[in-house]
Amino acid sequence: MADPTPVFDDLCEESEELDRLVAGLSAEQWGLSTPAAGWTVAHQIAHLAWTDRSALLAVTDLDGFHALVEQALAAPGSFVDQGAEEGAGLPPGELLARWRKGRADLDSALRAAPPGVRFPWYGPPMSGASMATGRLMETWAHGQDVADALGVVRTPTDRLRHVVRIGVRARDFAFGGHGLPVPFEEFRVEVVGPSGDLWTYGPEDASQRVTGPALDFCLLVTQRAHRADLAVRAEGPDADRWLDIAQAFAGPPGAGRAPKGAGE
Repeated sequence: MADPTPVFDDLCEESEELDRLVAGLSAEQWGLSTPAAGWTVAHQIAHLAWTDRSALLAVTDLDGFHALVEQALAAPGSFVDQGAEEGAGLPPGELLARWRKGRADLDSALRAAPPGVRFPWYGPPMSGASMATGRLMETWAHGQDVADALGVVRTPTDRLRHVVRIGVRARDFAFGGHGLPVPFEEFRVEVVGPSGDLWTYGPEDASQRVTGPALDFCLLVTQRAHRADLAVRAEGPDADRWLDIAQAFAGPPGAGRAPKGAGE
């Protein structure tokens, strides 16, 4: 069994990077609109805090987590937004403290969990490493929204390999979520990480392929940028279709982002 410590450490580092971005913001900056419609910087951090709490309950309090699932089933279209709205209404200092405590508690719980145990989630049950990988993906993606709102260009790191991995593994989920038949053939995915290493997935001789920079692939599968604005390329009709619908997150398909210049 692989040691999950590296992904736990990477999640901490990803969170700390975003923390440094928001810690010194003014009240006005916490209220800036982000590319997610209706969500401010405060909504983005509130959502992360809310989801960290959900994950903590999944790891430490099954009854508490099942109660959350019941709430989600009762209001599937608004449940996530309600959680973000509640947190966004807090004073910035209180919201920041809540997020910090929640992610620290989750980190401690994941590290203390017995090896091999799987935890419930809104989709299939997940291992501790998978739970941390999902939290890292969300932290990076919502951090991108915050950076965009602030006009900050972040330096990509090799922590993106976790986001790439989720995006690749979620291929079949993306097809199913759009009511499309899942391709029988595996794709070959080759992306170049920020350090220059080539990250590969799938059979080397696959006839359908996806290639490009890891950063662009991550922006695509988290739906933080439109395919037309990214240097991700496909070979083969199914691979090409995938780039239109790819998503690394659970839940219904998102609307994604419009191409740059759309509507101008």
